[in-house]
Amino acid sequence: MSDSPQLLSGDEAIALAARHAGVRLGTGYPGTPSTEILETFDRLGGRAQWSPNEKVALEVGLGAVFGGARTLVTMKHVGLNVAADPLFTAAYTDLAAGLVLVSADDPGMASSQNEQDNRHYARAASLPMLEPMDSQEAYDFTLLAYEISERWHLPVMLRITTRVCHSKTIVRPHDAPLPGQAIGPEPGFRRDIPARVMIPAYAKPAHRRLRQKLAEIAAWNDAEGPNRVFAGHPQVGLIATGIAAMHAREAAPQACLLTIGLTYPLPLETIRTFAAGCERLVVLEEGDPVLLDALRAAGIPAQGKPEQYRFGELTVARVRRILAGDETAEPAPPKGKPPELCQGCSHRGVFEVLRDMNCIVAGDIGCYTLGVLPPFQAMDTCVCMGASIGVGLGLRHVLPEEEARRVVSVIGDSTFVHSGLTGLAEMVYNPPATGHVVLILDNGTTAMTGQQEHPGTGRTLNHDATGRIHFEDLARAMGVTNVHVVDFQAADGTLEGLLKDLLTRSETSLIVARQPCVLAAPKIRFYEKAAADRSTACPSQVVDD
Repeated sequence: MSDSPQLLSGDEAIALAARHAGVRLGTGYPGTPSTEILETFDRLGGRAQWSPNEKVALEVGLGAVFGGARTLVTMKHVGLNVAADPLFTAAYTDLAAGLVLVSADDPGMASSQNEQDNRHYARAASLPMLEPMDSQEAYDFTLLAYEISERWHLPVMLRITTRVCHSKTIVRPHDAPLPGQAIGPEPGFRRDIPARVMIPAYAKPAHRRLRQKLAEIAAWNDAEGPNRVFAGHPQVGLIATGIAAMHAREAAPQACLLTIGLTYPLPLETIRTFAAGCERLVVLEEGDPVLLDALRAAGIPAQGKPEQYRFGELTVARVRRILAGDETAEPAPPKGKPPELCQGCSHRGVFEVLRDMNCIVAGDIGCYTLGVLPPFQAMDTCVCMGASIGVGLGLRHVLPEEEARRVVSVIGDSTFVHSGLTGLAEMVYNPPATGHVVLILDNGTTAMTGQQEHPGTGRTLNHDATGRIHFEDLARAMGVTNVHVVDFQAADGTLEGLLKDLLTRSETSLIVARQPCVLAAPKIRFYEKAAADRSTACPSQVVDD
């Protein structure tokens, strides 16, 4: 990508800004709609890597900034739940370099299990949050986030939503690097125990420092924060954040509009002044009424959206309805093609076997979740990443024996690495009386998010060969009694026979059903051939490559 004006998605704009900010490491876990950020950062020449899960990604990011390197950490909204433990304490530490954490929220649940609004996390963890409305602001706010992070030595959250992530608008990169952004600070470790070791003796004063920082940032936000007023008729004043600001400009161009870029801590005096000049004040925000509640708590009277618009994405049409006070039922969306497991997916047969055996299936996140739909309907629970093993164990513990012996946990390979490992430890440590059976459907990729690599594939983010976790060896080392690897089409009866046998045993069992993703298989063969060619090439050829 050049530095001339260019058409970019929000994800691409963040990646470009990270390069321009001199970010030395990008780390994260793939998840729609955030996945393209690190992939683009890698294509632009940045150092990017996938972590086993979001908690590890943030911990690696913290280590990098403790070492004085600007770092970018990316994840989708539910991933922040996994990373929440280090996040809250990270707010107490004094960072040696800028750390920007991107939370890509998915209102409308295009590919998620809930509509979580991660603005709550910024407030709960006491961290500044920026919300861009388009790709240009995604670029600008990423740079600004590093400025804020390094000025106050805090992680800064950048919240984007699906429409900003994937829609494209013109981005004009800065002609000249901003101060300190052409090249990030040189890494180097400076010992600062009270600022980095959060035992109570150091955490208590750190919490007071954090509150002082937030007060300073709030004052800065009022004085020179990224907030804009669009002049209009004072009869209706709109306050909007993120993509809702774009919808507001299109739906009500005649109204005066205040857009807020740094949405935590809020510029309350700016808002109060704006509100005083409006006859009617309406808050437009996607997701929960976070901004509306904050205004009302501050004594600023404002209208919000009716409850029916709390669900799903906002659109221009919905904003028009909100402003008109229209609470009639919305037109039903056109019926689309229902999702389904890919034709030719090697694991369709697994769900046919589980259905025909009348198993109670504790399922997991990923494309295998589609096993719940017809014609399979072979899944009974799905909660979050990695939950299938724990949920399956819970069912085993309490159900009558006859039903308990029907319970099987099903999990994908990337999900198993993400958060299934601890479930396996629980199975070994607290085995149910009837034992348990875990089935890893290993398709050699993170299929649902676009075929990304993970520690079980043996390839890095850019598909170079690296170390690999072998699930069967790992399970044996952890103490699982029966470990089996199957590589077959389920129609031949092998899986059914094996399951029938294991379900009768009062032991712990793991089956790794290994078949490459039908969509990723050609690429996997290409990567493996390239790796083999490199391993046999003479050193001069490798250098020439």
